Amino acid sequence: MQFFIATAVALAALTAAAPAPGHVLHEKRHTTDSKWVKRSRVPSGATLPMKIGLAQNGISAAEDWLHDVSDPSSSNYGKHWTPEQILDHFRPKDDTVDSVKNWLVSSGISAGSIKLSGDSGWLSFDATASQAEQLFSTQFHVFEHSEVGTTATACDEYHLPKHMQQHIDYISPGIKLIAPRSKAMAKRNLEKRRIGKIGQFKPLDSQQTGDYNPNDLSNCDVEITPNCIQALYKFTQGDKADPSNALGVFGKQPSIVLKLRSNQFTESLGDTYAKQDLDLYYKNYTSWVPQGTYPTLMGIDGGVAPFGNLSNAGGESDLDFELAVPIIYPQKSIVFQTDDMFYEDDPNFGGFGGFFNTFLDAFDKSYCAKNDPQLDPIYPDPNPGGFKGKKQCGGYTAPNVISISYGGQESDLPAAYQQRQCNEWMKLGLAGTSVLVASGDSGVGGREGQCLGASNTIFSPGFPNTCPWITSVGATKVYPGHSLKEAQPESAANDLAGHPYRDAYSSGGGFSNVFAIPKYQQDAVAKYFKNHDPGYKFYSSTGNNSFGAHGGIYNRKGKGFPDVAANGDNIAVYNAGRRGLSGGTSASTPIFAGLINRINEERLAVGKKSVGFVNTVLYQHPEVLNDVVNGSNPNCGTNGFSAVSGWDPVTGLGTPIYPKMLDLFMSLP
Repeated sequence: MQFFIATAVALAALTAAAPAPGHVLHEKRHTTDSKWVKRSRVPSGATLPMKIGLAQNGISAAEDWLHDVSDPSSSNYGKHWTPEQILDHFRPKDDTVDSVKNWLVSSGISAGSIKLSGDSGWLSFDATASQAEQLFSTQFHVFEHSEVGTTATACDEYHLPKHMQQHIDYISPGIKLIAPRSKAMAKRNLEKRRIGKIGQFKPLDSQQTGDYNPNDLSNCDVEITPNCIQALYKFTQGDKADPSNALGVFGKQPSIVLKLRSNQFTESLGDTYAKQDLDLYYKNYTSWVPQGTYPTLMGIDGGVAPFGNLSNAGGESDLDFELAVPIIYPQKSIVFQTDDMFYEDDPNFGGFGGFFNTFLDAFDKSYCAKNDPQLDPIYPDPNPGGFKGKKQCGGYTAPNVISISYGGQESDLPAAYQQRQCNEWMKLGLAGTSVLVASGDSGVGGREGQCLGASNTIFSPGFPNTCPWITSVGATKVYPGHSLKEAQPESAANDLAGHPYRDAYSSGGGFSNVFAIPKYQQDAVAKYFKNHDPGYKFYSSTGNNSFGAHGGIYNRKGKGFPDVAANGDNIAVYNAGRRGLSGGTSASTPIFAGLINRINEERLAVGKKSVGFVNTVLYQHPEVLNDVVNGSNPNCGTNGFSAVSGWDPVTGLGTPIYPKMLDLFMSLP
């Protein structure tokens, strides 16, 4: 059955008036899904609800502030900031608020109609389309997605008076045009997504599901068990359980609602764990985790877990807890389940941007007011079946470690939107939280294998794993025939389609189009290009999400990812009552996160604080990681990048050597 319009109409070119005198370009859309069709100009008298995101104070110094509490050579190492300190340091200056207000009023906006959010993060007002176009020297059009039929109001670019640029991050509605998912795409990806947004699943046949010994380390090249992970990374079972040190795992609600032209399609994806799956896993693969060991639910804006019956079990959540809990036990775990069912995959919202913002709202009350009404879910949710309760704003305390196995592409979202969200991840680091994010499963391509450019040959970096203030985790595998007795049995994860999973899979990695190389990574990236230049034509641009300049296929100036790696292939799992094998950086991430949580447990036991943002320490001490030098991450018609000596954009600095990591972090203040 055909679920979408087969012929897409290309986006029409904008014929805009010249910018007003003194105005300069502030944002321009550099990428557009060709299925977005520019329709009519917004009528001049139509009312547009406008929001201006005010520039936060101190952002230019934020990297130095985070470096100050995460660099072992600093006297402030480990002296993490309180929420009050973070709020005070980043609140927009009064001068910023006053300057933007005065500009709006002088431009004809009624002073009484301008509203300031409680944290001074946004100014909102209603304007006619004519007023808004004059304010921002642009034209607003209605865009329609030819495949799904959803519409959006947007401009191709907009301008600001030069003296206003320092005060404004971005506006809404602005340049955003998020590519929605069609019904056909949803059905194509349904089986894959049952094991997660990032990850794959292969059930074992009847001959493979007979008697097996989870303690047999000779089989780790075929099936990775908790005992294999312990042997790989040289750690034993835990024995401490500080109640303040539960591992946090990000979760996403189990349903999609896709609106088409003439009907509505709903399909439950079951993206929450199943108690029965966890019990089966702990019973069959561990001798130390008792059945009945489940995460504590911290629901956000209607998020619930577990959900539905066993057949709807979410492979992503099952995988997270089946891997992390045997590492951290008897430590506890938390699932932060976000959003109600209406918003989970509604194509009218930003998806991979929006649901992270509702998650961040739960820790930072001031961020709630910064949400974008075109990109982020709005609560209470007025839609049928939507969560009617009060929006979660700052009600939860962030745990010491957060593991995130979801992500999208930088090209999905405006650069300014990503930069604003990235600042929130940075604030978590200042507060002492380690955030680890899966690097993706499509090599140098984006989510679901997408590449950029007209010929689909330009590498597509992911988000939020390119944000410099998180730890991006790539994937390795024990290659067939290799033994754990070898000095280095692992190579970069790289599987051809059908071997063993339906889809091709390789560890995500590359260089950002939005974020520049951070200070802590500069030496490692410079050595990589000096000693192992990949030989591809490149471009050099950051901050605006542009790509492909002069025929280049990757950005030489962008933040490199991943930062580290762990095993992410042939992972033993139980999902929907079936025993099988899973693969993905969604497996490597909870492994690495679990080990960081273990290190925090030891530090807390002797009166020290959590390690917080770990990248600064790890890039200074790569000797505490196994350097992976084999494998690559192909896609976009290339072999991708290769794993080489030192840091590389496939496996980062390498996989953990737990005793060395523990000794290093225990030696720090």
